[in-house]
Amino acid sequence: MKPFRIIGLFLLVVLLVITIGPLVIPIPPLPDPVPVTALMDDDSRFIEVNGIDVHYKQYGSGEPVMILLHGFGASTFSWREVMQPLAKAGTVIAFDRPAFGLTERPMPGEWEGESPYTLTSQIQLLIGLMDQFGVEQAVLIGNSAGGTVAVAAALAHPERVSALVLVDAAIYAGGGAPAWIRPLLRTPQFDRLGPWFARSIAGEQGDAFLRAAWHDPSKITDDIVEGYRKPLKLANWDRALWELTKASGESRLAERLDQLKMPVLVVTGDDDRIVPTAESLRLANEIPGAKLAVFPNCGHVPQEECPEPFLKAVLDFLAEIK
Repeated sequence: MKPFRIIGLFLLVVLLVITIGPLVIPIPPLPDPVPVTALMDDDSRFIEVNGIDVHYKQYGSGEPVMILLHGFGASTFSWREVMQPLAKAGTVIAFDRPAFGLTERPMPGEWEGESPYTLTSQIQLLIGLMDQFGVEQAVLIGNSAGGTVAVAAALAHPERVSALVLVDAAIYAGGGAPAWIRPLLRTPQFDRLGPWFARSIAGEQGDAFLRAAWHDPSKITDDIVEGYRKPLKLANWDRALWELTKASGESRLAERLDQLKMPVLVVTGDDDRIVPTAESLRLANEIPGAKLAVFPNCGHVPQEECPEPFLKAVLDFLAEIK
């Protein structure tokens, strides 16, 4: 056989492996799912917003209304240390963003138009939630990717946001897959393997991410690990996480920070290894008039690891802007 024919045959085999292999590789099923009712807390509540059954928790009354937006892989659980103390200053509403927590996870074919997992849809869900509760304006408190949603919502609907508290917010990086790879994520091959890749969050990678989020991982108890893993007992959590990945994109929010006119507080741990502390310092410098609080010996989730200084910084900020 001539050399070019051998090379051609080799390339054909490689092409077949790449295109057909992912479609026939057996994917093990998830364990039997647990119904959402079995995972609810005593303070769990649900409300339908834009056709999605949204899980939320609410404390306090009056103004200001504070809406808490968790980060990637988290849920209302990540606000457990600060929800009730913050409620002494007003109303606190924390909810699970789509693909996380106990909020309904729409599957492909169950929605019309834009995916509910896009940033635009998440903004619409936030505003729809405010409408459902009759909230004209709110203080948005967003951690990590929740900070991305908070800033995007404030730019899209500045009249609905009275102030921002950006907690180790992911503004300069981590906004989603780069444009060049997104078409690949939507191919049948990636679409089939995607949920399988997403399952890594339930294993060692997920545990490693959680440890990296804390300055002192020894403070992470078994109860905290279980609190993060609990939503992974629901049906289709892996598919929803993949749909979120497919729907992600570069936010380009950094180019518009000078448009934020409401009061802003940027807070960060001094040892954030997820969103480097330097990025929060840069964020506070680039938002006009922003205030900054840096917590010593603290990581990416100060509301969990360092709740007392976090609460003091946020409550002092709220008192100043009344």
